[in-house]
Amino acid sequence: MSTSGEGVRMTSAMRGGARVLAAAIAVSAVTLSVGPATAAPAPGGPETTAATGAYLATTTTNSDRKVTIGVYSPAMGRTIPLEVILPADRSQSRPTLYLLNGAGGGEDSATWQRKTDILDFFRDKNVNVVTPLEGAFSYYTDWIKDDPTLGRQKWQTFLTEELPPVIDREFGTNRVQSIAAISMTATSVLNLAIAKPGFYKSVGSYSGCAETSTWAGQNAIQIVTGGRGGADITNMWGPLDGPGWVANDPVVNAEGLRGTELYITTASGLPGPHENLNAPGINGSPAALANQAVVGGVIEAVTNHCTANLARRLADLRIPATVDFKPAGTHSWGYWQDDLHNSWPLIARSMGI
Repeated sequence: MSTSGEGVRMTSAMRGGARVLAAAIAVSAVTLSVGPATAAPAPGGPETTAATGAYLATTTTNSDRKVTIGVYSPAMGRTIPLEVILPADRSQSRPTLYLLNGAGGGEDSATWQRKTDILDFFRDKNVNVVTPLEGAFSYYTDWIKDDPTLGRQKWQTFLTEELPPVIDREFGTNRVQSIAAISMTATSVLNLAIAKPGFYKSVGSYSGCAETSTWAGQNAIQIVTGGRGGADITNMWGPLDGPGWVANDPVVNAEGLRGTELYITTASGLPGPHENLNAPGINGSPAALANQAVVGGVIEAVTNHCTANLARRLADLRIPATVDFKPAGTHSWGYWQDDLHNSWPLIARSMGI
């Protein structure tokens, strides 16, 4: 269904509920270079970003359109690898799209580069596309404590304060940016936008659970960060149900999204057009198809439930948003590629492309 005016615009039907959510949580708990690198000057040198101390540490050219860089993060005390897709025409300044990977943070094979057509998709678009290649299970937030397993995680500081000036300086930007992400990080991009209102012109949030202070949200984080990542999630925002979890709940703090263009999407969890043996990633495997349909289906039911709550909250606050509830589809890359394509007109328009 859809609403018009200053509220939330929705397509298709909202789905999900408490029993579906509980089943989804339970099932997902069970499963689920070319060229030499060159070092930049030492900290404090001419290439250091004065305000933060961040600097470009390494650059590896992979092709005429893609480079891998390392940016030193003072907040985390280490160099963070990132991949940058460059536009074909670099004669004019251009905006930047920060495109985040999911729970694996780009450290595994489940990445935008390996699972989608982003190189071809951005071939004719006047934008830098920047993707971190670390941050697995971190929720790309500032943790209040170092974790014995994951170490120091200060991603909000890195992504909103340290990294952008380096990208602006090194890649000819016009200091305009947007951000988009999937799954785990689809929650993160909402919090990043809330933390620095107006910094991102638009946000694309695909198949995320936009709750962190509820039973559903905290169980999702325990499954991803505690279960898969092996971390103590209280090192992230403190004791469960405490003020840190409320402060990082996009539904609770949705007022901070006012003025940012929003494209939020999820599917129902029912099998859809990408559940077939010929689909990318399935490659004719019945086992892979069953996993995507069953496990991907129940995980997407969770994100559907959370997204419905976020949509209602935005509507109550009269914050404009495009919210796409697909009637069928699972938690998988075919749908996220579609989401990126479908959201691009909004993201591009917001950045003046």
